[in-house]
Amino acid sequence: MSTGVAERLASVKERIAKACERAGRPVESVTLVAVSKLKPAALIREAYAAGQRDFGENYAQELRDKAQELSDLEGLRWHAIGPLQTNKVKYVAKVASAFHALDRLEVARELSKRREGTSPLPCYVEVNVGGESTKSGLEPAALPDFLGQARALPGLTLVGLMSLPPPTDDVARARGYFDALRELARSHGLPGLSMGTTHDFELAIEAGATLVRVGTALFGERD
Repeated sequence: MSTGVAERLASVKERIAKACERAGRPVESVTLVAVSKLKPAALIREAYAAGQRDFGENYAQELRDKAQELSDLEGLRWHAIGPLQTNKVKYVAKVASAFHALDRLEVARELSKRREGTSPLPCYVEVNVGGESTKSGLEPAALPDFLGQARALPGLTLVGLMSLPPPTDDVARARGYFDALRELARSHGLPGLSMGTTHDFELAIEAGATLVRVGTALFGERD
């Protein structure tokens, strides 16, 4: 029995295409990461069958377990998108195609060590553009020093910045957060921008996002 994932995926892709058109960008310049945290592997299989290849997981052990359960799906790419503790780095280092929440040097060093001898792990450095005390991520002022140290580590490639700004229905305010991240990335020579969720991914694309992380619009609300 269909759960409607294929239809919702098609709808989200259409919205991405329209946002790209408004921004004068090719649709290929945006990667959709389907956020599958706390969702069953069966739904991931359904999305995969409909053509989706990039999936995002917040929790390292859930990522480990799903990667094992779905290891038969050729070309599936896992994105680790949540904060990471050093004792869980081994799970991400082993299976992730990218890590989107790098904001601590001890995690960077452990990832570097764990990726030794394999291909470098693409990483997005998380920035707290909203200045929220409850959110992880670096303050913008701390970025130059962090990048200088993290770039020196083998086994990692810093490819961009990530942010999860404060939720707001104020379009101008939301756009301001995305614009700020884009300018930060540009000033540090980082081409990738991981920003935008179900609530605001179209705005993020118009501001330059290269990856959007969409869960609810694809898989429905989490239990």
